[in-house]
Amino acid sequence: MSVTAAKGFTAAGIAAGIKESGNPDLALVVNTGPRRSAAGVFTSNRVKAAPVLWSEQVLKSGELTAVVLNSGGANACTGPQGFQDTHATAEKAADVLGTGAGEVAVCSTGLIGVLLPMDKLLPGVETAAAQLSEHGGEKAAIAIKTTDTVHKTSVVTRDGWTVGGMAKGAGMLAPGLATMLVVITTDADLETEALDRALRAATRVTFDRVDSDGCMSTNDTVLLLASGASGVTPEYADFAEAVRAVCDDLGQQLIRDAEGASKDIKVEVVNAATEDEAVQVGRTIARNNLLKCAIHGEDPNWGRVLSAIGTTDAVFEPDRLNVAINGVWVCKNGGVGEDRQLVDMRYREVHIVADLAAGDATATIWTNDLTADYVHENSAYSS
Repeated sequence: MSVTAAKGFTAAGIAAGIKESGNPDLALVVNTGPRRSAAGVFTSNRVKAAPVLWSEQVLKSGELTAVVLNSGGANACTGPQGFQDTHATAEKAADVLGTGAGEVAVCSTGLIGVLLPMDKLLPGVETAAAQLSEHGGEKAAIAIKTTDTVHKTSVVTRDGWTVGGMAKGAGMLAPGLATMLVVITTDADLETEALDRALRAATRVTFDRVDSDGCMSTNDTVLLLASGASGVTPEYADFAEAVRAVCDDLGQQLIRDAEGASKDIKVEVVNAATEDEAVQVGRTIARNNLLKCAIHGEDPNWGRVLSAIGTTDAVFEPDRLNVAINGVWVCKNGGVGEDRQLVDMRYREVHIVADLAAGDATATIWTNDLTADYVHENSAYSS
């Protein structure tokens, strides 16, 4: 189970007919209480989809009863009608659940610039409500997939309370979140302030450090809902760590399912002057297409790592840079290090360490290689 692993939550996932394929495309997650605290983090893209604008607005109250999620259409760049459709979706969910539209978040994913088929979506909300179950978490996770090859769930259980989550995402993964919809639930008894603080701390070091292709979406949404059904109020640090663990697990699943990828690349920057500079360097390395191609070809081309570092404004001395690929220090003090032939790149995961020798700050960015399959995935049809 995922979003229904925590007490006080029900979920459903159905095929409403939004996707031409007939695959599941509508999910509903409901908090049955007694508490209905909620927090959210959204895309930093200035072009925001209608459901993002709606959900940002309703979350100002700090409470949510339900989340409606659809795949098969992003409802982004759809003008006033798109926002009206989002409002209508929330109103429909509120009507069938006996709550107010202001307590319903809406999430959408799919093709940008196309209006949703409301004649199918609205009846689908009613159908999903009729199928709500404490065991419906997996069906909900399946219903939000787009180009995902697998559904993504995660659960962490502590002493008397649980955090569970589901996510979708397989491309346009970049800082500022990703083309992701994520719903995280907990039965811990916590107020909105604690949820918000824990969620922002978690996304900063997990989802915001997953950078598949440097492309940012219009619909990214991560929600955290608390039911309080366990009756347990954990220590904040324990709760924050559990949320981080779920986000980290889901983020790793996102990168492993990135479109067309054959290698998962962990870019670890060490000994930077500041954490922000470590993130900047890691992100720059992760977005270097020449390096991503080299990794796909199993070529430990450390020169491309150095050239990427050199485009940043981070503090470093070129003749003190060191680079390791899969444990072999192929570059030492800005020059040739150990024999690159010693680097074993046969396996899925590739670990790059960039040592800036400028301080003690570190950061890790996850990315993947650039493949012909990725190009095909994003050119053969609209996504």
